[in-house]
Amino acid sequence: MSEEELKERAQRLLQQFDPGEVDQFTFRGAQYDAGLAWVSFPVGLGGLGIQRSGQSIVNETLREGGSPYHDLFINFIGIGMGAPTMLQFGSAEMMERHFRPIFTGEEIWCQLFSEPSSGSDVAGIPSRAVLDGNEWVVNGQKVWTTLAHVAKFAMLLVRTNPDAPKHAGLSYFIMEMNSPGVEVRPLFQMTGEAEFNEVFLTDVRIPAYNMVGGPGDGWRVATATLMNERVTLGGGSGGKGGGPIRSLMRTWNEHRDELPPHQFAVLRDKVSDLWIRAEVLRLTNQRSRDVAASGQPGPGGSVGKLMSGQLNQLIFSTCLDIQGTDSLIYPEGYPMVRTDSSRNGSVVRQFLRSRAGTIEGGTTEIQKNIIGERVLGLPGDLRVDKNIPWRDLER
Repeated sequence: MSEEELKERAQRLLQQFDPGEVDQFTFRGAQYDAGLAWVSFPVGLGGLGIQRSGQSIVNETLREGGSPYHDLFINFIGIGMGAPTMLQFGSAEMMERHFRPIFTGEEIWCQLFSEPSSGSDVAGIPSRAVLDGNEWVVNGQKVWTTLAHVAKFAMLLVRTNPDAPKHAGLSYFIMEMNSPGVEVRPLFQMTGEAEFNEVFLTDVRIPAYNMVGGPGDGWRVATATLMNERVTLGGGSGGKGGGPIRSLMRTWNEHRDELPPHQFAVLRDKVSDLWIRAEVLRLTNQRSRDVAASGQPGPGGSVGKLMSGQLNQLIFSTCLDIQGTDSLIYPEGYPMVRTDSSRNGSVVRQFLRSRAGTIEGGTTEIQKNIIGERVLGLPGDLRVDKNIPWRDLER
């Protein structure tokens, strides 16, 4: 499909459903039905069955036409991780049931992987699921779960076979967050918001047909989710000059005339350097998406995730340098409130939130290991627990 035809389809959508006159669910539902949600997905499932690189053409056309919606702020876990994972491993019924409300944002998703006792060793999690007839009964605890308090569905990783080695004994489920036995408790961050949560699972029953893949396939399915997560987290939130670098340029333009000459010269060079680095990151992520056009993201997504986490912290630190003493005050205060979506807010808030960027989705250290082993081909760490049944591991 040509670039012009893609643009025409997007423009036709804007003409038929003016985003300034219809609500989010109507506009994005029409976008899904037109095959412009994920153009690389099959026809009838939000796509056109064409190369993934065509999505940037659609998104740019919609932005230019006045569409205010961006996947990262609508439902970034469902759109960036849940749908691609289901496309690769899920059943036809799962895709038919979930894809459209995921894309419109009618059904928010969260990810239940991390646990308090396992740290970055996701494969070592102890939460258990036991088969009881046609249902799996789950008990355990999850932590750092973004937007669990507003999510309708979760991607859940639990242990179903404690007698297998830790990577082989996991299974992956879709779980309804309103199921009996699910308790969500807030974890307040230094931004004053509770975006993250801990989730307690007590005798939660999940239908067997909600397993994604087969028993013991959990690590393979979860790895696909994590690869997509790293591409999503590293991919920014807009085209050229978009995302965090836009906040820096806006801050620079607002305050540069107030700076003394010596500080102006130093910060001008720093802002220029960061803009170049942000553009290099954007092009790196575009290359990663193009490479994955005919399949799933690979370990190269860790490059973008690693770069973005570190770069965003530098960007917002520079914003505070430009603002000077104005940055000593948090404009929103510390309201200690829940948040129902990702948001930008002040650069002070973004500075505080950027601390999480080198932890969430796999720490900086984990990303370096992945890049070293799976991109550069360096020898991996010695893993003495690789073939030992999980039940026999020291904990």
